[in-house]
Amino acid sequence: MKYSLSVIAVLMALCMWSCSSGDSKEKMSTRADDKQSSSEMRMYPPLEKYIGEITGDFDSISAERKNLLTEVSDYIRSKRKEGEAARLTFICTHNSRRSHMSQIWAATAARHYGIDNIITTFSGGTEATAFNPRAVAAMQRAGFTINNPGGENPPYEVTFSENGPEMICFSKKYDDMANPSSGFMAVMTCSDADENCPIIPGAEKRVPVTYEDPKAFDGTDREAIAYDERCRQIATEMFYVMSQV
Repeated sequence: MKYSLSVIAVLMALCMWSCSSGDSKEKMSTRADDKQSSSEMRMYPPLEKYIGEITGDFDSISAERKNLLTEVSDYIRSKRKEGEAARLTFICTHNSRRSHMSQIWAATAARHYGIDNIITTFSGGTEATAFNPRAVAAMQRAGFTINNPGGENPPYEVTFSENGPEMICFSKKYDDMANPSSGFMAVMTCSDADENCPIIPGAEKRVPVTYEDPKAFDGTDREAIAYDERCRQIATEMFYVMSQV
């Protein structure tokens, strides 16, 4: 009987070692897969540098702005708690500058913080025009790769990584079929749209995170500076939002 118990003990020990070894190999494989995935999704170097600068500049955001931005973070957290994805639709008048910048930066920030699986970003306007070339140029200077297929209102192809997802950005109304018709947060990025659209049909929540329009400097010697400043402000605030999630 003693011999049988000893044999059983040895067999149990071998079994536990085998299971432990298998678990370790599986964990090592998972870590390797994660590392490979992270490497494949690494953002363009100029964009990585830009992100490093803005994430160290959250103190530049006023307390009043942070209160507004926290409403967006809270909405994302609440959807996450419910096991649902958070859909953010950024809205301005023409869907040509600030709303597109916000949509792209929010998606990039979500990817940076590893929460892009629970967030989808959209943009729209009270009318459709085109993604303004000046705003496109500012985003390119920040480090994005943006291809223009041509046309009156071209669907710009925006990427932040060689192997990253491609965002298709074109001007459209906020109720366009490309955008969600319900169950989303409306983030108002310009005061005109916020004032002229007191109700956004289908929106679960609405928050006015408005920005000054760089369009005021079009055709002046401060044009590029104004667009770069707005691009950086929006980037900093969208990264702050996602950092709080």
